[in-house]
Amino acid sequence: MFHVFCDFDGTITTRDATDFVLERLAPPEWLEIEAQWQKGLIGSAECMRSQVALIKATRQELNQTLDEVQIDEGFLDFVLLCRQSNIPLTIISDGIDHFIRYILTRYRLGDIPVIANRLTISPENEYQLNSPWSSDKCTSGAGVCKCRFVSEEKSQRLYVGDGRSDFCVSNKPEFVFAKGNLASYCKKNSIPYTPYQSFFDVTEGLKSLLKNSTPKKEMK
Repeated sequence: MFHVFCDFDGTITTRDATDFVLERLAPPEWLEIEAQWQKGLIGSAECMRSQVALIKATRQELNQTLDEVQIDEGFLDFVLLCRQSNIPLTIISDGIDHFIRYILTRYRLGDIPVIANRLTISPENEYQLNSPWSSDKCTSGAGVCKCRFVSEEKSQRLYVGDGRSDFCVSNKPEFVFAKGNLASYCKKNSIPYTPYQSFFDVTEGLKSLLKNSTPKKEMK
């Protein structure tokens, strides 16, 4: 049997929810912190903690901003296929739990398990991010060590992702669906993957796997 692990920002959503919130609700300093992370000067956990602390908004203002973030139109069909086939689906993201759960709940998908960084908002609207799923052994300094969770799974693993936070985990699963920067990374590092444009493609790929035929993998 399979277990599906899926990134969230830019994978399930059509835009990066965290970046969108920072663009709307944080001062420009968040971009300077982002540049430090991109240069490898700080890990992603430190990056996000510093950026989130810059947010100036009430919870209502935050949620109104999140209302503008849409999901891939094919994701609902993908979730339905997983449920009909009794395939566990876990969202594993180096993003923010409140953002993810709020968006999923809008689509009546709030019951999907989520592993992500934990946001707290004080009565004074001060934002703090904690990383209960981090690991001292994480080579990328991520707030969520995706490798840890995917490696512990005993079923055949199917991973869906699109970006930098998916790089280190991409050689762990038996099947990888990739687009964007993750597809480029897999190509550069000779990691077998199935390219996709939307979750309609991933759904068809999973159907193929369920019929005991491996979807086409590209070594680009």
